[in-house]
Amino acid sequence: MKTIVSGLGLLLHDASRAVRKRFEERGAAYGLSSAQWRMMVHVCKMGCATQSRFADLLEIEPISVSRLIDRMEEQGWVTRENDPTDRRAKLIKPTSKALEAFNHIKSIADEVYAEALAGLSEDQCGELMSGLSAVVVNLSRAEIIGEKVSA
Repeated sequence: MKTIVSGLGLLLHDASRAVRKRFEERGAAYGLSSAQWRMMVHVCKMGCATQSRFADLLEIEPISVSRLIDRMEEQGWVTRENDPTDRRAKLIKPTSKALEAFNHIKSIADEVYAEALAGLSEDQCGELMSGLSAVVVNLSRAEIIGEKVSA
């Protein structure tokens, strides 16, 4: 078990990097960086949210999200609108261009995931998903417990 555990971090990182790289290659025609892709997926799924919400989701600083949104707004992917409930905040919304691209993005992602899982049986895919889900739950639980302890 110790040998498996010692290689987990590197393996997870390498797998994530390989999937991201392949996705970027396939989606290059849109001219979006991986950060912009991630932002666009969240914007299209949510419909609209504040910049601070996207900073939380993307786990980056609010100023970085602001610059990211600036570039995406210039390219016609998103718009900023005043938040009717908070005059200090701006809501980020997808444009029709972004929504159309999002449908294509989903098919690209499906192709990349199918390529990543090629050669695995349906049972192996299920075990992989269960195992990764357990990792997320275990570490999320540890975050919550850690927050309670330090609070």
